[in-house]
Order: sequence, then structure tokens, then C-alpha cells
Amino acid sequence: MREVRIKDTMSGERLVIDRDREVGIYACGPTVYSRIHIGNARPFVIFSLLARFLRSEGFRPRLAINITDINDKIYDAARQRGVASNELAAEMTAAYLDDTGALAIGRPDAEPLATAMVTEIIDLIADLVESGHAYESGGDVYFSVRGFDGYGKLSHRSPDDMEQGEDDAGSLKRDRLDFALWKTRKADEDTSWPSPWGDGRPGWHIECSAMAEAELGELPFAIHGGGSDLVFPHHENEIAQSEAARGKPLARVWMHNGMIETDTSKMSKSEGNIFQLSQAIDTYGAEAVVSYLISGHYRQPLAFGEAPLEEAVARVGRLRNFLRGCDLEVVPGKVAEAAVERFRDALADDFNTPKAMVEAFDLVRLANQETLPGAGAALLEMLELVGLESLAVEIAAGPDADALLMLEAREAAREARDFELADDLREQLAERGWQVRDSAEGATLVPLQR
Repeated sequence: MREVRIKDTMSGERLVIDRDREVGIYACGPTVYSRIHIGNARPFVIFSLLARFLRSEGFRPRLAINITDINDKIYDAARQRGVASNELAAEMTAAYLDDTGALAIGRPDAEPLATAMVTEIIDLIADLVESGHAYESGGDVYFSVRGFDGYGKLSHRSPDDMEQGEDDAGSLKRDRLDFALWKTRKADEDTSWPSPWGDGRPGWHIECSAMAEAELGELPFAIHGGGSDLVFPHHENEIAQSEAARGKPLARVWMHNGMIETDTSKMSKSEGNIFQLSQAIDTYGAEAVVSYLISGHYRQPLAFGEAPLEEAVARVGRLRNFLRGCDLEVVPGKVAEAAVERFRDALADDFNTPKAMVEAFDLVRLANQETLPGAGAALLEMLELVGLESLAVEIAAGPDADALLMLEAREAAREARDFELADDLREQLAERGWQVRDSAEGATLVPLQR
């Protein structure tokens, strides 16, 4: 069995994932105040596929990706729309599940909602207050940062150089570094929960600490993940509050994916450069979106634009067309099997998906030059590990409705003796991977042979 290593943000080293215990993976999910953009989908895809790969290698992963449905942004967005905050959160949660479900890569083992974990969150805050790591002030509860030794060890920054980014208007903090664990209800907030400190709601950071512990059990769990924009303050604060409460590290490995960028700015709703995941799937197809999201190493920024997505469409088209000409039941021979092993080796070495996909396309190129027994089955095994196995499912299903309509239009053009249009439609069908076969019984579509 191969060793799997992931680069740890805190230490900067590639750390070995322990095979002898359950591999708990917690990845920070979206705040549901609007539909998610394609940038939000990158951690969903990366950590879902990492869990899939680990399972294929004999590990026992348990993946939890939370849904933040209590947050300032939800209150703000709900007021702008003139709806209740819980109504907006429920609507956007359903949209998130639909949009990520359309990627067809499966669901996490757990998808906890913050609203379903308020009791656990309050209990964790109470432990911090009792131990002296947190204090109540005017109905708010704050974590005392200077009372936690080691604050800044994830982001490698001095606490004096940090700003929490919270709205401190009217704050009763003892120190500007402190951050909110519980916020007293404001007059314009329509949802709150009772607590020992009065009605209010949890802060963002404490939600994830409580949900991770509830879903993955005793600390430390194996991997905590999320976007690189969460290193500070979100993940730094998770570490502080969880370690202060439990006396143990929160996670063994901190794994962060790079941002999706347009030109030189990261994709964010505040920047206004949004491309919704649902829009991307409708325009380019789910397989192309997955292919795009794994086209760069997860730790690196990923350029966004029409060109990279069109390139992803071309890549999945090449793979689909190759599989159409293969017998997927043939057992891989030595050359094909060796390609699969190199593919897996690349994923085991800090989940290097672009290096792995080079092996897939090298196999296709070589198989187009010479006979390689089981090349199709080997390629399918590779694609299953990166969420692209549906490329083969489509083949088994036969021509889609659009291809059949194009065939009908081609036959009508032939009858009208418009041979230029008929030839053009034949070429378009070939681009989609279908060959027109004419016979006395009429025209049919068969997979285009290599």
C-alpha cells in the first residue's frame, strides 16, 4: 500500500496520513446567503475527491463539509431581499445542495448545519468561559487571544500585526485582538437563540470548531481543509478556541486550496466577479467544470475565464471520444496498469491532480499509436478517482437527444439535396464523437472509432 502525504500549512512539511485510524476530514463549506460561485466549488471538489482516493487506497476517511447558516451576511442579505433570514438560509442551502449535486461526484459523509449545532456550540463556549479563556461582556462573549500561547502559529504572523476583521462598533472587547464567540441579539436581527449570556447567536469561528468535533469525534482529527483565504482569521481562531478548550490540537494536518482568480484578484462575491457554479455547469457541463477545478495543483491559484473552461471542455471531449472506441471490459495489460500506478502515485504525493492527469493523457496518446490491452479500463479507473467516470456512463447510454435531432436534420437536408448542410451536420456529429452509418434501413449513429 502506498504512503499518502499532504503538505501541512502549519509546519510546511509533507506529513504522512495515518492509515491505522479513521481519517477525519473537515472542510469549511459555504455561508449560504446567495448561490455559490465556481470558486466555492473548488474545496468541495478537492476534498471530496481526496476522500474518494483515500478510500480507494484502503483508508477509512470520513468527510464533513459544513454549511454556515448563521452569519452576519445572511442577516444583511435577507434584509435587502425583504425576507426572513432563516427563509433565505434554507433557500440558499437547497440551492447549494442542488448545485454541488449537479457535479455528480457524490456527497460528503456529513454536512452539518450551524443551526442544528447551537447546543454544542453553547457548550463549547461555556467550557472556554469556565476555563478563563473567554469572557462575557454586555451579552457578548469573547475569546481572550493573549491568554492563548501560540496564537499565530498557523498563519506565521505576530498577533500584534493581526486584525480580526470584525465590526467593533459598540464592542466591549478587552483587547482589539479578541474575537466574538457569542453575539447578543441586535434590534434588526430576526433570529436568535437563548444562552447563559442572553439571546443571541454564535460567532462564525466557534461554529466550525463545534461542528468539526461533533462530526469527527476526539481531537485531533486527521485533516482540516478549506480555502487559503481562511488561514487567518478563521482557522487561526479555530485552533485557539479548540486547543484552549480541549488541551489538544484540532487537526494533525492543515490543508489549504488556492483561490480562483480573475486577472490578479481572487474570486469573491464582494469583488463582483462572480460566475455561479450553476451557470458554469449549464454553459460547459459538469465534467468540464470538474476537469477545470483539478487542472491546477490544489495549493496554487487557478486562473478563471472562458479560455480555461473551453480547454477543459476539449480535454473531457478527448477522453470521452477515446473511451467510445474502447472495450472497457478488457483487463489492463502491463503498460496500462503501470500508468494507473503512476496516476495513483501522483495523487498520493500531496494530491497532485495535474500530474496525475498527465498520465491519463499520455496513456490516451500512446494507445492511439499502438495497441495497449485494457487501456480503456485503465483510463476509466483513473477517471473514477477524479470524479470523471460519467464520461464512460454517457457512452453506454448511446446518443443524446441533441445528437439524434442533428441526425434527423442531416437526413432532411439530404432529402432536400442540400448536401453542404448534410456534410456540415455530419462533421458536427463527428465532433461530438458519433459517426453516421448509412444503410438500406436508414442512417444510424455509432461511436466514432479511433
